[in-house]
Amino acid sequence: MIIAVTRLAGKEESDANRCAQFGHSCYSVHPLHSEIKQDIISAFVTAVDRREFDCLFFTSALPAKLIAPHLNRFPRVIAIGPQTAKELQRFEVECETLPGFYSRDFVPYLGDWIKGKNIGIPRADVPNAALIDAITSAGGIAHEFRCYQLTPTGKLLNLKDADAILFTSAMSFKKAIWTARPNLLVMAIGDITATDMRKAGTNPVVVGDGSLEGTLTALNAYLGQKDQ
Repeated sequence: MIIAVTRLAGKEESDANRCAQFGHSCYSVHPLHSEIKQDIISAFVTAVDRREFDCLFFTSALPAKLIAPHLNRFPRVIAIGPQTAKELQRFEVECETLPGFYSRDFVPYLGDWIKGKNIGIPRADVPNAALIDAITSAGGIAHEFRCYQLTPTGKLLNLKDADAILFTSAMSFKKAIWTARPNLLVMAIGDITATDMRKAGTNPVVVGDGSLEGTLTALNAYLGQKDQ
């Protein structure tokens, strides 16, 4: 299948190879673009240099890509998934990778260690009250640095050649301008995105585990059942 994948420009680098491993091809469509806040990035790096945090949590690959080259020292570092970890490791930032692909996995992963710890979180300027509340409830102290803003492109997504569209986040779905058609397979990268899609009246046929690979696995399982 040819899959249109919602991405921020520059985040699609490995998508084609990863899709090819599952027998599919893809191209990127951009419902959102990022506006980088360099002053916030500088403030975060300065705080890390001052040893203000016991742990850093990178919730996506983009802040890892932006910040890792500037880190001179770092405490315990957690990456939300393997792609985020790769960006950190490119710049020799040692990190642990969550076993799941959601920020809700962060507090359970740290367990009792989080009590009294200062957690630095560079992320998008998008509310994530569930993460902050979970850290606080577990006895941690969350420090958010909203280092980039996500802004709708306002452009109609080019789905002319696509057999399927994969929405990689709830916001990419909410802000996308696109036209559904009967033969277009609609997919959600994970259950959070799928929930928001259903609330809006769009039922994803395939739902992944929060990762591209997990979604492609689910897609192939769906296609295999369909062919039986």
